[in-house]
Amino acid sequence: MSHVDSDYAIEVEDLVTHYGTTEILHGVSVKIKHEEIMVIMGGSGSGKSTLLRYILGLNNPTAGTIKVLGNDITKMTSQETYEMRKNIGVSFQGGALIRSLSVGENVCMPLKEHTKLDENTMRIMARMKLEVVNLANFEDLMPAELSGGMIKRAALARAIVMDPQLLCFDEPSAGLDPVVAAELDDLILHLRSAMKMTIVVVTHELDSAFKIADRITVLDRGNILMCGTVDEVKASKDKRIQDLLNRRPREEEVDPEAYLARLLGEKNTG
Repeated sequence: MSHVDSDYAIEVEDLVTHYGTTEILHGVSVKIKHEEIMVIMGGSGSGKSTLLRYILGLNNPTAGTIKVLGNDITKMTSQETYEMRKNIGVSFQGGALIRSLSVGENVCMPLKEHTKLDENTMRIMARMKLEVVNLANFEDLMPAELSGGMIKRAALARAIVMDPQLLCFDEPSAGLDPVVAAELDDLILHLRSAMKMTIVVVTHELDSAFKIADRITVLDRGNILMCGTVDEVKASKDKRIQDLLNRRPREEEVDPEAYLARLLGEKNTG
């Protein structure tokens, strides 16, 4: 793997992706700076979670390049991808804790998979990260004994246990009440300052996005509408962005000929 000095932790250029025969991302380009909190926003089906999956190297794109921490992940071997992922922490939408393992055992999982540390050292490291996310003394509980907010924080402890350079979140505050969600936002800001990591957050929660983001990338139907600061996004004159910010439903523009062709089951050649 070649490590290239760059101002950016992530560089996505002209990314095209398909799900089956359907094109999902249409030539997306975005750059994320080191130690930046980038929020990826968009309505349902906009492609924001898809973009995150490709940044993580979980799928191979149809076209374009994706550089993560200086490495073009579209050209890496599976072993190189495995090594790179040691520098990436991921917290999935539902927490994705393994129910049969205690909180401490869940947090230790990346250490068991990627290191040869002894059990005691791993337990100490897990405890340290549980303290960071305000879950000290909860290591022996099972996931079923935790509240929704605690599950999110335990998943976060697992994501940061290897001190990653890059942390990726998918909908961190989904399903949480506003107070717990605000606490999680504070925790994300604390992690960035304490651990000097780059953080990418996919969310549709506006309050959370405006609180934590250095910049926001707004996606709409697989295209980037804009990438800018919170103030720049709020001030955008783009109707689609204002509809998103004001939670207005989109007005579909109907092409009568295309509509008729759809009803008749004809292929759209245009």
